Amino acid sequence: MKKWFITGASSGLGREFCQQLLQRGDSVVATLRKAGPLDDLHQRYGDRLQVLYMDVTDSEAVRAAVAQAFAGEARIDVVVSNAGYGLFGAAEELTDAQISRQLATNLTGSIQLIRAVLPFLRRQGGGRIVQISSEGGQIAYPNFSLYHASKWGIEGFIEAVAQEVSAFGIDFMLAEPGPTGTQFAHGLDQAPPLAAYQATASGEMRRALASGAFTIKGDATRTVSTTIAFCDMAHPPLRLPLGSTAWHHIRDALHQRLEALIPLEETAAGADADAE
Repeated sequence: MKKWFITGASSGLGREFCQQLLQRGDSVVATLRKAGPLDDLHQRYGDRLQVLYMDVTDSEAVRAAVAQAFAGEARIDVVVSNAGYGLFGAAEELTDAQISRQLATNLTGSIQLIRAVLPFLRRQGGGRIVQISSEGGQIAYPNFSLYHASKWGIEGFIEAVAQEVSAFGIDFMLAEPGPTGTQFAHGLDQAPPLAAYQATASGEMRRALASGAFTIKGDATRTVSTTIAFCDMAHPPLRLPLGSTAWHHIRDALHQRLEALIPLEETAAGADADAE
């Protein structure tokens, strides 16, 4: 039996993680911003579900919740950094407040959670951190520029930190779902459209989302069950694409970047200093 710490557990993938893990006999410490969403699971599974309240944008609250989860001799095997949401709109359409909140939640919130759990994982001799990222941590859609900034940012952060803490038995996995059937789209923070963008890729994306033409192939239950299965492995990959859309989009993006990079080898070398 494993013990998990999961943020953003009130709905979507976070709640699905709680449900599947409790059903298979594991214990979960779940964090929410307000009471209520997990009452039914608490009634069903009792003490195997511990609910804590915090907002990931409040770093002091994050540290306090983490300390409470690890209190005494408690060991946590897997930390799932799941809290987050999407901000939708062309970069010019977004307000300063929207940008600050997106980065504070998806990027800084995830960073501070990881920083908070590292001392505890180090002291207990290791553990695993699963960051719920997105295919959007390696590719980009119009109208999601700040969401992508948060996901590309947290992926870069984790690539570095994974090297720093591997000697302590701490490892990471980046779960990268493609468009998935959760409440993500309904929870989008949408900026008011500017008329100037109606005939652009931004306008096309806005219309596709509003009409339902934007394809969503991913299944939330399978996304979570696959992630859990890989978490159970001794040595999972750093990045786990989830859904055929994610796999194809990431593959195509990596091929395009490599094709653009290879012809620039000589040019790049031309910026080196002369050998002494």
